[in-house]
Amino acid sequence: MVDYRPLRDGEAFHEFRQYAFGPSTGIEPYDPDEHETPRDRRGSRRAIYEDESATDSDARSICRHYWLETHVRGDTHPTAGLASVATPPEFRRQGYVRDLLAHSLDEYRERGCRFSVLWSFSYGFYNTYGWDTSNQLAHHAFDPDLLSFASAAIDASDATYSYQPLESDAFARLQSVYETHTERYALAIDRGEWWWRHRVFEGHDVDPYVYAAERDGDTVGYLVYGFDSHGDSELGERTMVVSELVGEDHEAFLALLAFCHRHASQVEEVVLELPPEAPFRETVHAPDEVETTIETGPMVRVVDVAETLSALSYSQDVETTCSLSVTDPLAEWNNGTFELSVRDGSAVCERVRDAGDERDSIADACLDSAALSQLVVGARSARKLARTNRLEAADEVVSELARLFPETGVYFGDHF
Repeated sequence: MVDYRPLRDGEAFHEFRQYAFGPSTGIEPYDPDEHETPRDRRGSRRAIYEDESATDSDARSICRHYWLETHVRGDTHPTAGLASVATPPEFRRQGYVRDLLAHSLDEYRERGCRFSVLWSFSYGFYNTYGWDTSNQLAHHAFDPDLLSFASAAIDASDATYSYQPLESDAFARLQSVYETHTERYALAIDRGEWWWRHRVFEGHDVDPYVYAAERDGDTVGYLVYGFDSHGDSELGERTMVVSELVGEDHEAFLALLAFCHRHASQVEEVVLELPPEAPFRETVHAPDEVETTIETGPMVRVVDVAETLSALSYSQDVETTCSLSVTDPLAEWNNGTFELSVRDGSAVCERVRDAGDERDSIADACLDSAALSQLVVGARSARKLARTNRLEAADEVVSELARLFPETGVYFGDHF
């Protein structure tokens, strides 16, 4: 029987990751000063071994867990971020990753995590194990001169706008603006000082630039960006790549676009990574000159159906009891029929029948853990899931589930 335990050997972890994610450069010599920075040490390293006697260097599969809090339906919930899943080629296709994921879910459950999020190398692979897409990513590429309208709007504003470069010690100035983002989008991380300092203000190889937009002296927006150069000339084919742009209102959004426009003499192109719902194309005056690419983003799954559905907040206007038949390919505790009772904004959810019970067929609705995860966080509505045969239920039950779990904006944009 395999053994799941912490991987404490930093050099072994480094070598596993280097081969999996950067094989073209070879295995760089391990240097604790370089590879054990606060950013690198964050999270809990785990591995699967053949048995308890195996040494750290004999791991079959490895991963890292980040212990997060994310915003879902008005509250923050413990969430596990899964990253750095890697298996040496000699041990691939032998079920070790499945073992790693199953044991990871066990640990998440023991820690009281409600959700697990990850950035996948393959949607199909993780969907097989119960994760599904939480949100998409929009990349808008365009000539910076396209933003001249934003500069004109800010110049004509009655307010006075200015821009300030920030270092990590000033992260608190951005917190209130970021909170407007968490109110708009489910699964946004509840960022603490460490995350701001080491995941926002620091990069993996090169630290990004962080600027705040101020209106009459108050911070109303910020953006995080870097530059990518591909040409041989002095300017090259330089691109300004904005990985995060948050404004507390539309005029603040325009001010941030105007800041990007100030780089027209410095770059040939600007690329914005935004939630697809962000009104960028609706705001620019020539949307036909914007090349927009929509990509599949991170994935999410419910860790424990009964505990998660009991912990969520619900509309005060909904009072109901329904039964859900759930199938989960990895977590046996999520297989079966669950009774969900909602009243006064709170819920109690219990597993009332095991999977395979003959009475399981009388459940009001049937769905798998991946579809349930999308429903719960607001990524897809009950009606959309039913329309694509991901949810089986009578029309009135679908309507009731739509009231319980209304579709909402979801955007997990923190890469790890």
